[in-house]
Amino acid sequence: MQQPSRRSLRPEDTRRSNLALVLQDIYDGPALSRADLARSTGLTKVTVSDLVAELMASGLVHEVGTSADARPGKPSTLLTFDPGSRDILAIDLSAKDQLRGAIFTLGGTLVSRIDRRLDGAVGAEALAAARGLAKDLLSAATRPVLGLGVGTPGTVDSEGRVLRAPNLRWRDLGLQDLLAAELGIPVRVQNDANVAVLAERRFAGGADDLIRVHLSRGVGAGVLVGGQLVSGAASDAGEIGHVVIDEDGADCPCGKVGCLETWISVPALTARVEAEPERRDHVLAEAGTRLGAALAPVVGMLGLAHVVVGGPSALIDGPLVAATRETVAHRTQSDFRPDLDLKVSSLGSDAVLMGAVALVLLSELGVA
Repeated sequence: MQQPSRRSLRPEDTRRSNLALVLQDIYDGPALSRADLARSTGLTKVTVSDLVAELMASGLVHEVGTSADARPGKPSTLLTFDPGSRDILAIDLSAKDQLRGAIFTLGGTLVSRIDRRLDGAVGAEALAAARGLAKDLLSAATRPVLGLGVGTPGTVDSEGRVLRAPNLRWRDLGLQDLLAAELGIPVRVQNDANVAVLAERRFAGGADDLIRVHLSRGVGAGVLVGGQLVSGAASDAGEIGHVVIDEDGADCPCGKVGCLETWISVPALTARVEAEPERRDHVLAEAGTRLGAALAPVVGMLGLAHVVVGGPSALIDGPLVAATRETVAHRTQSDFRPDLDLKVSSLGSDAVLMGAVALVLLSELGVA
């Protein structure tokens, strides 16, 4: 029987990995010398000098003077990352009835925004709106573009194909390839909750082992274990929104009944609060209890101590997140488990856009 072929490591793979190592240190730290980089990466000084020359030629890195070391000899030349050398385009498709687009620097600084209303559009009309927004962002960029990152609701495979997005009525849509062909730039498409958890780690100091719940048009969770995004065998890790929590509950767009999303998506929560304004805190606490019940088995199984909940602060910051924290802690508490750190995201409504930036940095530069 023929054995499956194994791809051997090529010299260009090693070089790309080494470039990412060097760039990661320069991106994250203060100005460093070539000798500093050799020490931190374990690479030889000759290799580091060669890699730095390539990064400088690309405009990603530049020299910023010399070190103030008191050691004898010639002062070391210091290097720093240039966040303004490229633009990154970002699109968030997760908001209800709106597409959000933005241009960022490589350092995650917002340059400009372009938003589009969907006005109820789904299917082909929603796709046309997303394509138009991507083209408008590219036209508005004023510097070379590193790539476009897209956070979309639904299940997305490793090739950026949207396998199913019930709220947008998309199924088996090759969104990444389609946009890359139209724009002529690198494009990365990922589930919105997955990119949001990347944003928590890159831009909000999140832990390497982390769950981030994303409440928007739907409900999803991004999971990091050891700093690596957990995708799952069917690219659906973190799809807690379609876990059934109430078999006598409301119909869900996915076709099931009583999914978590029918309780704690932003539209569902808003409708419940508006229907019973005098019971607002009770409604939000009940939603938090249900979210906590869905999260507890995951937290317990993976031994996680850090959970972030993101969404509109008016809905989640208060009774909802307090009830979620209490429920998860109660159901997973143990003499051997560290205290649960469950908090509201500091990234606000820009978490998916920031995550799209993090996704491009990771895929194009290896900066995690």
